[in-house]
Amino acid sequence: MKTGLFRRTPNSDSISALYGAIVAQARSPMFYRSYGVADTVNGRLEMMLIHTFLAYRRMRRGNDVLQQMGQAVFDLFCDDMDGNLREMGVGDLAVPKQMRKIGEAFYGRGRAYEEALVAADQALIDALLRNVFGGDEQQRSGAQRLAAYMKAADAELERQENGDLLHGRINFPNPEMDA
Repeated sequence: MKTGLFRRTPNSDSISALYGAIVAQARSPMFYRSYGVADTVNGRLEMMLIHTFLAYRRMRRGNDVLQQMGQAVFDLFCDDMDGNLREMGVGDLAVPKQMRKIGEAFYGRGRAYEEALVAADQALIDALLRNVFGGDEQQRSGAQRLAAYMKAADAELERQENGDLLHGRINFPNPEMDA
């Protein structure tokens, strides 16, 4: 008898809560109304990538359990993206290819954002302009605003206690911070 087959991991509720907060923040209407992020599948994916990256980055700097939770949150993100692709009608044979692209986007943007967060503000603005706004120079002010938000979010997450994160509590700054 497989008794552990449907058992929840001790942190599954916390992982779900963290991921739910990430999704809720990424869906904040302010990003689409005031920052100029396109309210499209790609625009929403970019906001999911940003918020998942920020949370994952913070959890990587925690203890072993928090690092494992960060990986579990990323795994849940992947499961969610897989499900969304299927709901959008992407065929079973195409889902793995699309998931590979999403994974490459996460890690590629993660490297760019990681480097840009420690470099000058211009590096982050340029990375966001390229990734989120498709290189459209007319969206530079949106990229500047999003860069300021990301830096504030990174600082906010850094101040959060490991214990809060372990219990599924994560706080992002209000995206209306400078509105």
